[in-house]
This record gives sequence, C-alpha cells and structure tokens, in this order.
Amino acid sequence: MMEQKNYRAILYLLPALLFLAVFLVYPLADVFIYSFEEGFNFASQVYHGIGLHNYRYVLRDPYFIQALRNTLCLVAITVPLSTGFALLISVALSSLPTLQGLFRTIFFLPYVTNTLAVGMVFLVIFGRTPYSDGLMNALLSVVGLGPVDFIDGPYAAKMFVLCFYTIWVVLPFKILILTTALASVDKQLYNAARIDGTSRARIFWRITLPMISPMLFYLIITGFIGAFKAYSDAVAIFGTSLNNAGMNTLVGYVYDMLYGDSGGYPSYASAAAILLFLIILTITVINLLISKRLSYHTGGSVR
Repeated sequence: MMEQKNYRAILYLLPALLFLAVFLVYPLADVFIYSFEEGFNFASQVYHGIGLHNYRYVLRDPYFIQALRNTLCLVAITVPLSTGFALLISVALSSLPTLQGLFRTIFFLPYVTNTLAVGMVFLVIFGRTPYSDGLMNALLSVVGLGPVDFIDGPYAAKMFVLCFYTIWVVLPFKILILTTALASVDKQLYNAARIDGTSRARIFWRITLPMISPMLFYLIITGFIGAFKAYSDAVAIFGTSLNNAGMNTLVGYVYDMLYGDSGGYPSYASAAAILLFLIILTITVINLLISKRLSYHTGGSVR
C-alpha cells in the first residue's frame, strides 16, 4: 500500500520535475559547459579548446569589474535601507488599524506600476533639459545648493539615483509582507508585557522583532538575490548604453556579451553568469546560516 502511494506521489510530481529539468537544470548545465569552451561559436557550434580562459578574461575585463562594483554598491545600500524603511513604515501602519488598508494600498501602488514608467518619472525629477535643471535641482536651489547632473554627472550622483529608484520600487512589497507579519503577532504577548510594565521600545526589541524575524530574513535574502539580478532599474534611468554611462550591472554585462554592441561571445557571457550564480549562492547560504541562528525561537522573558 505504501509503495502504491509513493508511486502515485511520483506521478503527481513528474510534470513539475520535468518542467524544472527542461527549463532550469538543463540550461544551467549547458551554461556551465559553455563557460569552459574557449572561442565557442554559437552559429557553427565549434570551439578551439577547454579551460579557464573565459573566467580569466571576464575577471580581468574592466567592464565586468565596473559592473561588479556597481552591483555590490547597489546591494550594500538598497537591501538594508529598503528593509529598514519598510520596517519603520510597517510599524507605523500597525498603529493605525482603521486606516491600515488604505495606506497599505497607497504604498503598494508603485509595485504594480511598470518599472519603465517609474523610470520616466525619475527622469523628470532628476534629469536636466536645455530649459530646466529638473525638479530635484529646483529643490536643492532652495537650500542654496548648486545644480547636480544626476543622470550624466558624477558617479556618486548617478548611484544615488539608481539606489533611490531601486528602494522606491522594492519598498511596497516589503511593506506588504511586514504589515502582514506584524498583524499575525499574538496580541496576548503585548498585553502580558504591558501588564508587566514593559516599555514600548523593549516590547519592540523583545517581542515584535523576534516574532517577525523569519519574514525579515526572508526579505533580506530575496532582497540580496533581487539586487544582484538588477538590470531593468538601470536601463529605466540611464538607457541601454550602461557601459558608456558607467552604470552597468552583472546581469547587464551578461546581456551585453550575448546581444549588446560587444555581443556574440556566449562563452564569456556563460562564465560571467556562472560567477554571478556563485556569488548569489554564497550570499544566500550565508544569510540562511545567519537566519537559523538569529530567527525567533520560543523561550525567554521580555523583562
């Protein structure tokens, strides 16, 4: 009887397993093989050697170094800031139960808006034209600061706009997740802490934060993965010539190696994709190990 149940379970899982094998496992294995084939020509399906040349080339390519630097800056800035802002806003919304649904809808609207449309709005805010220095520069002039070219100017200004845009796009989803997590916290814990005379700050650190820690770590892990895969954000603001703008990302580098002006190098693109995969895998494993150690577990006192 047990063998029959296992047989039926395998049959139920078979379509999903086939789908994963065809669209996930096979492409990953194919890219891994391409990354070692030197001088691979996609049209003729021939190569002149097998080795680590593709990896050496990518790791020495200035454009790859530039893309790696931009991606690491984007990850280091946007993930903690977006998660922190989302937590603060979610806690504030949880104190307004009557208007929480309305504000949650308002905050979620940017998430369902097309990223390119949001990018056009950011161009209006930060971009400069022959007739205007842009809305942001108009605000800066009020406090006596000179005009800044946020789109074609210094690297720090361009990175500021990209990080601002990324945080703006990912913030609604994080707010939605955290407000749901806060609503699921057992109210009896809060009542017991208030009876004991526990301060609000201590309640937050000893009850609220531990109880929603699994969701926080989920958002941090998915935030790291999403930031490492960023590409459309940069295109929405700086256009498709990201190398010229100095704002390319790792995913953009892979795309350029395949289809861009310097495209036609699937071996280099595959090597860069494998390096990106290893970076994301390493960061994810580290985050999972940390989350297991720091996530909420029962026991302890709030006093």
